Amino acid sequence: MNEKLKVKSEKFKTNNVSFVFNFSLFTNKMPQTPHIEKHFTSGEVVRDVVIGMADGLTVPFALAAGLSGAVVSTGIIVTAGFAEIVAGSIAMGLGGYLAGKSDIEHYDSEYEREIYEIDKMLQHEKDEVVEILENYGLTEQESLPIVESLAARPKDFADFMMRFELGLEKPDPKRALQSGATIGGAYIFGGLIPLIPYILLAEAHEALFWSVAVTVVALFVFGYVKGTFTGAKPFKSAMQTCLIGSVAAAIAFLVARWIS
Repeated sequence: MNEKLKVKSEKFKTNNVSFVFNFSLFTNKMPQTPHIEKHFTSGEVVRDVVIGMADGLTVPFALAAGLSGAVVSTGIIVTAGFAEIVAGSIAMGLGGYLAGKSDIEHYDSEYEREIYEIDKMLQHEKDEVVEILENYGLTEQESLPIVESLAARPKDFADFMMRFELGLEKPDPKRALQSGATIGGAYIFGGLIPLIPYILLAEAHEALFWSVAVTVVALFVFGYVKGTFTGAKPFKSAMQTCLIGSVAAAIAFLVARWIS
């Protein structure tokens, strides 16, 4: 073979740890297809939307349906529904915000503990890194250079332990506020859907029929869209969301009717 090989060294940096790879490239230019990886990276946002929408579709519907058996006019139902949506969205949003703040505080606390252990119990931490790397197929001899390199950089060492020992990712400082706003907004949007028939119609029993229909359709569409974004089978996701949401709404409705 007359083809000459050209060795090229490239350096990559991931999570503050540098790796050097050597690539052998043929001098003759071969056609290459660019590799594009498509990963869905907004799982936390989808989770918040699911939480808000699921509660928003279920709770106001149950309230309106329960009141439909006690009153004839839809005016009272709409007023009560709006009051519930406001209170519910504030409560849900606040819960999401506090949960996000708790994640940040938990991460910071564990990070400080790792820094302390690296400073006071360095050999123990080194042994833990060796065990972690052995789980990925590296021998002790292969792990030692990595361990010593990390030991020379305490902050990178702590980042490594947070990720691979504790399984914790550093939370986005803006995440708490974003989570609260997303959950609260999704709750409002979901809560308005079952109330639309009560806003448009004057008779409560007729509005209840249309509210049930609109809520079921909304659950199906919501599940389909959720499945599309998360990579799950859209139709399966739609059916699951519709079934679970309908059962939850039905139980809430029966409890509300029983109380009223």
